Amino acid sequence: MESKTKIVATIGPASNSKDTIKELINHHLDIARLNFSWDTHEGHKKVIEYIRELSTELGKEVLIMQDLSGPREQDGAGHHFGGEGNSEVITEKDRADLAFGVEEKVDMIAMSFVGSAKDIVELRGLINEKGGNQKIIAKIERKVAYENLDEILEVTDGVMVARGDLGNEFPLEEIPFVQHQIIEKANKKGKMVIVATQMMLSMVENPIPTRAEVSDVAYAIIDGADGVMLSEESAKGKYPVEAVTMMEKIAVAAEKHLLKKDIDII
Repeated sequence: MESKTKIVATIGPASNSKDTIKELINHHLDIARLNFSWDTHEGHKKVIEYIRELSTELGKEVLIMQDLSGPREQDGAGHHFGGEGNSEVITEKDRADLAFGVEEKVDMIAMSFVGSAKDIVELRGLINEKGGNQKIIAKIERKVAYENLDEILEVTDGVMVARGDLGNEFPLEEIPFVQHQIIEKANKKGKMVIVATQMMLSMVENPIPTRAEVSDVAYAIIDGADGVMLSEESAKGKYPVEAVTMMEKIAVAAEKHLLKKDIDII
């Protein structure tokens, strides 16, 4: 039995070989996320070729999500929003990456550091200019995006609850309730919602997750998430295949406890 919840995994140094991608697909990977904050176009192109070839070979559709960097600045602990006020969130790097993504016919494009509906409209215009029709996933990772969520949901195809960055903008104890509100509003609009960041972070180093992580993934699905995402766990962790396998097991178990809706994501 395969889950209706979409399993999203970031492909990185730990998982970008053809053999590992094959294992991920065999263990119910649904959406491969390519993080354009890292690697080259040549590296991403090779991964895209592997996914397409293996998807055909295994008879399993795997969608490709291009995740644009946005105005990201690295710091000691990770990264943060590098723009100020209402500055542009689409950088020159994003424009070059977008042209590559449209040319490679990725299925969806995740937009980092969205602030308002205007950002989504601008990105869609650029996609159309390049002859693409990719779906847009708005990453909700800034307080201003949360405040403008209603207008963003009017123009985006889906949203991602980017809990890591939200944790820099809200008190940590508020994050579960921010997540719940984003899921609830997306559900009401019939828009896909993916919950991301540190879902099973311990699996970067360990072959099994903690009990708390299992509960986190399960309750995100019970709360109405259409997709759950792995970042470091599958991109650079020691156990990428085990992480995807466990995510799928949790999703199947969680779905026994709710009447899962089907979301048309492409």
